[in-house]
Amino acid sequence: MEPTSAVLMTYGLATLLVSWILLLIAAWDEDYAWGLFAVFLPPVAYLYGLFRLDRAGQSLLVALVGWIMIYMAF
Repeated sequence: MEPTSAVLMTYGLATLLVSWILLLIAAWDEDYAWGLFAVFLPPVAYLYGLFRLDRAGQSLLVALVGWIMIYMAF
């Protein structure tokens, strides 16, 4: 793997982790049940984010940036 690809992959994964943490914060602020679902089922957390763009739109945007970085690594 080239150094540029490795850096993009690392930053992309770190960005996805940050987006999941932001989504956890938004879900816990909404309701404790959403928070538990977000902890144990991360895909459900992103589904929650799609339905509540007013509260979790920022975390979805950060996740999109992370996926773009991962895509550019290949």
